[in-house]
Amino acid sequence: MSEVTPFLWYDGNAEEAIRYYVSVIPDSQITGITHYGPGMPYPEGSVMTVAFTLAGRPFTALNGGPEYPFTEAISLAVSATDQAEVDRLWDALTDGGQPGPCGWLKDRWGLSWQVVPNGLVELLSDPDSLRSAAAAQAMLSMGKLDIAAIRAAADGAVLAGS
Repeated sequence: MSEVTPFLWYDGNAEEAIRYYVSVIPDSQITGITHYGPGMPYPEGSVMTVAFTLAGRPFTALNGGPEYPFTEAISLAVSATDQAEVDRLWDALTDGGQPGPCGWLKDRWGLSWQVVPNGLVELLSDPDSLRSAAAAQAMLSMGKLDIAAIRAAADGAVLAGS
């Protein structure tokens, strides 16, 4: 069976970034590192690729140079079991990076992430349209997501609509 592995392009700092990611995301590890050899476009012995897993999923990072910086067109979504984990992941991934709206952020290497608390998708897809709309409005007003506040907004919409 074929396997699809996301391939992330870095400007010389892939190993540093990946070592940080695997220290932050549980069930993650570096599984291999390759180096540039003689006659290759970067200094011999410098890191070319880093194979790794994040939460058990395979990825590869390449030190490819400055030609292709990250954009928000792609992001990595990481689910958090509770608010404490949302807070921990948000703090770690925004360290040196930039917070964004609705649970999105850019890390210090420019890669976009979404820190998503468990229960958010259920609130946003609630069959009660008042409840799901209130949850969405609460989420849209936040940077780092607060699942208790989103749930309270959804619950409040049900009470207000009664």
